[in-house]
Formats: sequence, C-alpha cells, structure tokens
Amino acid sequence: MLTRLLPLVASEHGPAVDRLIGSVHWLIAVLAVGFLIFFVLCLVRFNRRAHPIATYRSVPARLAWIVVGAIAIVELIELFVIAIPLWAARVHGVPSPGEATMIQVVAEQFAWNVHYPGPDGVFGRTDVRLVTPEDPIGLDRRDPAARDDYTTVNELNFPVGRPVVIQLTSKDVVHSLSLPQMRVKQDAIPGMMVTVWFVPTRTTEGAPWEINCSQLCGLAHYRMRGLYRSMPQHEFDEWARTQLAALTPGSR
Repeated sequence: MLTRLLPLVASEHGPAVDRLIGSVHWLIAVLAVGFLIFFVLCLVRFNRRAHPIATYRSVPARLAWIVVGAIAIVELIELFVIAIPLWAARVHGVPSPGEATMIQVVAEQFAWNVHYPGPDGVFGRTDVRLVTPEDPIGLDRRDPAARDDYTTVNELNFPVGRPVVIQLTSKDVVHSLSLPQMRVKQDAIPGMMVTVWFVPTRTTEGAPWEINCSQLCGLAHYRMRGLYRSMPQHEFDEWARTQLAALTPGSR
C-alpha cells in the first residue's frame, strides 16, 4: 500500500529499498498510534476531577520492560536483517568496469557535470587549472585517454539491463545526487570520489526523469536540477556516437 505512494521503481535493488521504507513507516505508525492511545487513556483516567489528589503508583516494571523490549527487537530486526544487508550489497558488490557503464558526475553550484570515458573506457585526466565555463571539469585533452571523452551538463544517460557505476564528487560544497526512480541518493563530497551503482530494469517512457539535489547547497539549490534517461543499449550507443561526432577536431 505504502509503495503506491512512492515514485515508479526502475532499478534492480529498488523493491528492497521500498520494503525497507515501508517497514520503517509501519513501525513508526504503530508506535505513534500506541503512544497516542496511551496519552488519551492517561487524560481520561487520571484527570483532576476523577483524582483530585495525585497518586504515585507506577506502571509495573515487567510491563514496561516487555513493551520496550518488543520495540527494541523490532528495530534490531529492521537494522540487521533488512538495512545493513541492503547497504552492504551496495558497498561491497560494485561491478568491475568491464561489466558496467562507467560515469563520473561532478557536482557544483548549481549544476551536474557528467563525464563519460568514451570508447576506450578510460577517464581522461582532469586539472582544476583547465576549468573554464566551456569545460567545467577541466578535462585535459592532451591526455590520450581524454581525447575520446565527452561531457554533458544536467543530462545523464545510461543503458538499461546493465550495471551503472557512478563516481561522484563535488567542486565546492556538499551536494546530494538523487535519482528517485532508481532509488539512488548519495552525497557528493568535495575532495572525495564516492561510488554508487545500480542496475536499471526499465527504460524511460515519455519525458525524461529528473535529477534532484537532496542537500541544501546554497541560494539557488532549488534550481539544481537535471534530466536522466534509461534507454535500450542500441539507443545509448547511438547517442554516444552523436556525442563523439560533436567533439571538435582540436579536442580529439
């Protein structure tokens, strides 16, 4: 029921994330209703008219321990059975570059710079001294590995049915890359290259999906938005060829 309120799920690990979200919210709902009922009962039973003189008889300790223990057991199950295994799989199961679509995303106020390694599969060297408005990541075209690299701004594309590994960093402050349909949300931290990965299971239909920044990153945080698409492999290959063709002769 709760999952119907969430965005469309389009990644392999997405259903597990939805189950975790659902179970946590059901736990919170049960606790909220339970505490509300307890509060109302206290108001009715111990009101001033019924008890003009206060009594100090406490709740039986055994009952309190049973309630607290039950809550703790449920929370430990949430943590060790659902949450930690899900997190560990995302951290320790990163696919190798040979079996994945490799992408680097460099965040900045207030844009997403997307770097593709080109046909050779190797990311070219970048240098902060080469950063310009036309080249926001400072790609060094003198590096042989960089000659077939191409970049986009606020546009992220990848093929469906194949692992996508994103190496994420930031040029200035902490940002947070959010791809809601892929159930991906990862902070971009200056000076660190953080890896996040997922396997798309369905293509984008109609309008592209939206990239959001989930970390307040400045006055224009509200407009740090981009678009992303999950597409069949042949469409992604065709799109990549158009990006390569658009490179100027001097940059290759």
